[in-house]
Amino acid sequence: MKNNYYKLQFTFGIILFTISIFLFISFNSYWKYGVFDQSEIIGDNINFVTTQNTLGGVGAQMSEYLIRLFGITAYLLISLVLLTGLRIVFSVKKINIVKTTIYHIFFFLWIPLLLSICEYDIISGEIGITMANKLTPLIGTVGIILLLITTLFIFLFLGLNLTKNHVAKFQKSISNLCSSIISTTNKSIFLGVPLKIFNYKSKAQKNQKKIIQEVVIKDDNTNIKTNNKKDNSQESEIIVKVAEDENTVNKNKIGVDQNNSNKIEYKFPELDLLKEYAENKISIDQEEVEDNKKLIEDTLKDFKIDVKVQRATVGPTITLYEIIPDEGVRISKIKNLENDIALRIKAVGVRIIAPLPGKGTVGIEVPNQNPTIVSMKNVIASEKFQTANLELPIALGKTIANETFIIDLTKMPHLLIAGATGQGKSVGLNTILCSILYKKHPNDVKFILIDPKKVELTLYNRIESHFLAKLPNNDEAIITDTKSVVKTLKALCVEMDNRYDLLKKAEVRNIQEYNKKHKSKLLNSAEGHKFLPYLVLVIDEFADLIMTAGKEVEIPIARLAQLSRAIGIHLIIATQRPTTNIITGTIKANFPTRIAFRVIQGIDSKTILDTVGANQLIGRGDMLISTGSSLSRIQCAFIDTSEVEKLTDFISRQDSHSETFVLPIDKNEINELSISKNEDRDPLFKEAALLIIMHQQGSTSMIQRKLKLGYNRAGRIIDQLEDAGVLGPLQGSKGRQVLIQTEEELNQLI
Repeated sequence: MKNNYYKLQFTFGIILFTISIFLFISFNSYWKYGVFDQSEIIGDNINFVTTQNTLGGVGAQMSEYLIRLFGITAYLLISLVLLTGLRIVFSVKKINIVKTTIYHIFFFLWIPLLLSICEYDIISGEIGITMANKLTPLIGTVGIILLLITTLFIFLFLGLNLTKNHVAKFQKSISNLCSSIISTTNKSIFLGVPLKIFNYKSKAQKNQKKIIQEVVIKDDNTNIKTNNKKDNSQESEIIVKVAEDENTVNKNKIGVDQNNSNKIEYKFPELDLLKEYAENKISIDQEEVEDNKKLIEDTLKDFKIDVKVQRATVGPTITLYEIIPDEGVRISKIKNLENDIALRIKAVGVRIIAPLPGKGTVGIEVPNQNPTIVSMKNVIASEKFQTANLELPIALGKTIANETFIIDLTKMPHLLIAGATGQGKSVGLNTILCSILYKKHPNDVKFILIDPKKVELTLYNRIESHFLAKLPNNDEAIITDTKSVVKTLKALCVEMDNRYDLLKKAEVRNIQEYNKKHKSKLLNSAEGHKFLPYLVLVIDEFADLIMTAGKEVEIPIARLAQLSRAIGIHLIIATQRPTTNIITGTIKANFPTRIAFRVIQGIDSKTILDTVGANQLIGRGDMLISTGSSLSRIQCAFIDTSEVEKLTDFISRQDSHSETFVLPIDKNEINELSISKNEDRDPLFKEAALLIIMHQQGSTSMIQRKLKLGYNRAGRIIDQLEDAGVLGPLQGSKGRQVLIQTEEELNQLI
């Protein structure tokens, strides 16, 4: 169906092309042979055989009729037909058929009326003569001239969409013309009108034309020369800045374990493991920049705000336009026009920074039509990252100025990441982890990875013996179930207390001083002193943990966030639900560094950053990072799953210690293991177990109803049944799995 429609459309366009060519040839031939052909085509005895028109009798008759009707304006008919054909065949979007038709109709009437004043019938056509005959008795010839001038001005303003700037230019032209006439005649009064009338300047022109006085003082201090100069630039010139690519370093380092008697050689990952994208270089579209500049200025002028776009900084995904408003303009008035500017530019994610920190300008961030991919390889290979002397360096991505954005995790000291689904949180987590993997030795840092989704961080299982830490009884280092999460957090609290005891014995204040003393062999290992690696706790889908565990998770996290900075434990939490129920006041107070990817509502942005802005991001890794005192917009570096797989596979082939870093077990957890003893169980333990086996479902509410118990006692019985192996672990909203099928199996178990 679509194919047939296209064929019909193409055929119609070709026909219009042919008609336009036919009219053009016949019109041109008319001026030479029209006088001779009139006798042959007009009257009762029409004879096409003897016509001299190039296109024969049809061409002679068509040109005779149209030129006599429209005069010279008949050529506009050729233009209308040709433009319509171009629009149909080639789909030229700049040609609006409706507007083009209206413009041609206007000139079909306006030009013949103008030519009718000259009284040339053949040029003005019958239409022009008829209109002149009707209007002359009513308004006279002078009235017709005034009518023509008025209608032309109305057409220019409405049809061509002239702005205030065009009016100012026209006023200046008239002023200059009058000034030149007066200067040549040496008169101060022209036709009785004061000269200052012709020297009228708009307010915008007065601001653009400032008198600059240059005072030149010679050495003898006798002659002082003053020159008055005028800035004749009428339009604001914009400075377009495209940041240059940073220097890259490609060095593969060899690291040696300096803190163990069994020194193991470790080769740092190579840059060739990461991908290089062809679209990683910023290109400037001068036309796009100029169009956006004009649209910004015109939009603000529509709201009576005169501005000047001073500079445009082209970044990987957005362009920052710096504007200077006129004196007396309120900044809040500009800030409230974000949606209006976005509507005019037809862009998603226009953000206004009013004012720009450290500058006397207002910033407007506009997304680029052709964004650039910021590759992880380009970020890691940058000289800034390679030479960074930081404890835990993280290369997040590129700024608007195309500079690699690097932060030190130890200075944060904890990081909160939030954003809507599919906006780049998982890629951001991979960027953070891979930055540390490229920079640090396995003995310097260990990760504790918590992944309730079970699939996001799976690839890091390969580097368990190198970079991961786990509980002693867990088979896998990456934690996925809620019960293990609670145990891990408690174990981290124990590790924190143990480390503070070591720092107290060593008489130091932080982990840096402690490890420095240890490397200098100033600490006695017999007293329990050892090298302390950094511990980085990464929690993905934090909202799911809060829903299933609640205070059991929130309390130890809050305690770690408050106290763990000095002893080298740092937290990275990610969530897609930035609500106050998930990100509580206790969490926010201890996470001064926050990253916000695109969110849907402004209230979510305020929850994360304490300000709006994240709802105006464009997605796909576009993010805002708040470091407490400043807010920066970053394009997150992109790293896909295949790159992470190559990186972890490369590390897994390196030599490592046979033992994985093990977290200490909480004493309370050890006591809980003994709950399986009969003397520690609830008196109704067996009755509850039989009840669960009979119904093949286990829940706290069922035990409450059947045994008429309170919630707390029923919850303790459920925990005892789980530890005894009767019930499986908690699975979120799903019911617990019953592991025992018969009463005989229960008797054997207990």
